[in-house]
Amino acid sequence: MTDDGLAGAELVVTDRDPAAEGVAVLSLCRPDGGDLPAWTPGAHLDLELGPGLVRQYSLCGDPADRATMRVAVQLEAEGRGGSRHVHKRLTPGATVRVRGPRNNFPLVAAPRYLFVAGGIGITPIRPMVAAADAAGADWRLVYGGRSRATMAFADALREKYGDRVGLYPQDETGLLDLDELLGRPVDGLVYCCGPEALIAAVEQRCRAWPPGALHVERFTPLAPTEAVDAAVEVELALSGRTLTVPPGTSILEAVEAAGVQVLSSCREGTCGTCETGVLDGVPEHRDSLLTEAERAAGDTMMICVSRSVTPRLTLEL
Repeated sequence: MTDDGLAGAELVVTDRDPAAEGVAVLSLCRPDGGDLPAWTPGAHLDLELGPGLVRQYSLCGDPADRATMRVAVQLEAEGRGGSRHVHKRLTPGATVRVRGPRNNFPLVAAPRYLFVAGGIGITPIRPMVAAADAAGADWRLVYGGRSRATMAFADALREKYGDRVGLYPQDETGLLDLDELLGRPVDGLVYCCGPEALIAAVEQRCRAWPPGALHVERFTPLAPTEAVDAAVEVELALSGRTLTVPPGTSILEAVEAAGVQVLSSCREGTCGTCETGVLDGVPEHRDSLLTEAERAAGDTMMICVSRSVTPRLTLEL
């Protein structure tokens, strides 16, 4: 799931193009013009925008283009500052330090797909559509947004793929008719990315579908659990240390305080950067990333948010 081929590398912004109202597409290249790491549809980059300001953006270009990586960033005026930094400072000629690419939303081979995108959620879906089409799969894209002007890549997708792409600006057509789309399970996979309300609605309607049929990626974390944290003992198998993590402190924070280096980014359980192997004990998953099957397996966890069901965990750190 992890490929840190660009861990800490500095890339240069060679182009910045508008993709829709409030959406900028950055083209990122090596300063020396060399090849970039390979990536697959669904992958994202971490952009290190400043101290404590790391954001994840899905790659939306062509995986066959090893010279350029492209990300689309929607300006969030009421956000935490990442998109404002991108829109204000990352102009052509600027440099940005990056990590990745990393893929927690891979496209699984299948004969049939339904892609459901909402707003900027189109970014990881766009290269998936191209891959599905190139593979000769039967696919359909349903793409909704606030208005046609805010829907990045909408015209290009429709021009290239015709009626396989359904565009549904809310101010023209209302909300997506998910009951019609998902009310009856079919043989195939559903990929969804977009606002939390859309993802939750799709998840609700896909409960009757076969296990593993639905794949989602969230940009924001799920609502926190109501559980009260208890102290947990954590053994770091590779470091030979045992830590007591007190209530109110995350496992990641305790590990960092002990001087053990762990890659991390969002600290919200959405990006997968801090994913850590579990060798013993039962994790209490609080992330917004792992599938139900991965949670049940219990052999990996996001230590930035997740805790423990058992009094002790042994981690691969």
